[in-house]
Amino acid sequence: MTEQGGDRLTCLNCGAPLSGQYCGQCGQRSTNRLISLFELIRDAFGDLFELDSRLWRTLHPLLLRPGQLTRNYLEGRRARYMPPFRMYLVLSLIFFVVAFFNPRDDFAILYEPAGSGEVADEDQAEQIEEARGQLEELVEEGVIAPEVLEQDVFSEDYVPPEGDGFRIDCDPNEFQINPDDGAFESWLSRRVTPERAVEICERLQVLGPRGFGAAVLDKVPAALILLLPIMAVVLKLLYPLSRRFYVEHLLFFVHFHSFFFLLLALQILWARLIGWMPLHTSIVVLPIVASSFYVPVYLFVSMRHVYGQGRLATFAKFLLLATTYVIGFATVMLGALLLAVMSV
Repeated sequence: MTEQGGDRLTCLNCGAPLSGQYCGQCGQRSTNRLISLFELIRDAFGDLFELDSRLWRTLHPLLLRPGQLTRNYLEGRRARYMPPFRMYLVLSLIFFVVAFFNPRDDFAILYEPAGSGEVADEDQAEQIEEARGQLEELVEEGVIAPEVLEQDVFSEDYVPPEGDGFRIDCDPNEFQINPDDGAFESWLSRRVTPERAVEICERLQVLGPRGFGAAVLDKVPAALILLLPIMAVVLKLLYPLSRRFYVEHLLFFVHFHSFFFLLLALQILWARLIGWMPLHTSIVVLPIVASSFYVPVYLFVSMRHVYGQGRLATFAKFLLLATTYVIGFATVMLGALLLAVMSV
C-alpha cells in the first residue's frame, strides 16, 4: 500500500508520509503485496470471529450494563466500541435473520419430507384426532356453529375451497369513504377510490396470509427506524433541563433498540436450541419470561445511569416514556400495515 518517493515512503491511499506499519492519516496498512483470499474473508468477518474485536467489546456492556455504553460514548470513550448506528444495523439484521429465516422453508428442496409411510400416517391420524377434539370443545362452548363438524373437514372426501382458504369479499360498495367526515378522510378518499380499493383487495386475496405477512415484514425495519427520532423527542421533553442535545437522546434509543434486538435474537435462538432436546417446557419458557421482565428494568436503569436523576423522578418519567413508547410502537406498526396494504 505504499509508494516510494526518493527515500520517503508515502501511503497509496492518501499520500501522507509513512513512519510505521500503518498510515497515521487514514489508518491503511503500509504493505504493497497482493491481497489474499484469507485477508478478504478476515476483513469481512474479522469483527465476528476476533474475540477482542469492537463487536464483542460492545455486546457485553450493551446487554449486561444498562446505560453504560451510552454514557461512555457521550463522555468521549468511543474507540473501543462499535459505532452506534452500525451496531444498530448489524443487530437488527441478525434479529430479522434469526427470527424469520427458516432453512426448511427457504431451502426446502435440500430437505426430505419429515416422516414417511406408517409413521407419517400415525402422526397425521393423531393430529386429526386432536384437531377434531378441539373443534368439538369449541362447538360445546358456542364459539363455532355445529354445522362445522357436519362438514367433516377431516374426511378424505372433503373438498377444500379454492386457494388457501383466505377469501375476501371485494365488493366496491364496502369501500366507500365519506370525504366530508374530516381532513384525514378527505385525504384518504382521494387516494383510496373504490376502484383502487377493489384492486388492492383482489391482490391481497391472491397473496394470501403468508404473502401479506411478508409484505408487512418488509416495512417493519423502516417503521422501527422511524420510531427512533420520535422517542428521542419524547426524551427531550422529559429532560428539558438536562442540557443534552437532541442527538444525545437519539443515541440513548439507538442503544436501547440495539439491546432489544440482541435480546430477542437470543430468546429465539434459546427456544430453538432447547426445542431440539427432549426437555420440559418450563426450561424453555422460564428464561424467556425472565429475560422479558429484564427489558423494563434495563430501560429504567439506563435512564438513571445516563441522566443521573433519583429513583422516584426516574420512575415517573419511566412510566411516561414506556406508555409513549407503546403508543408510538403501535402507531408505526399500524403505519407499516397500512403501507403494506397500499403497496401490494
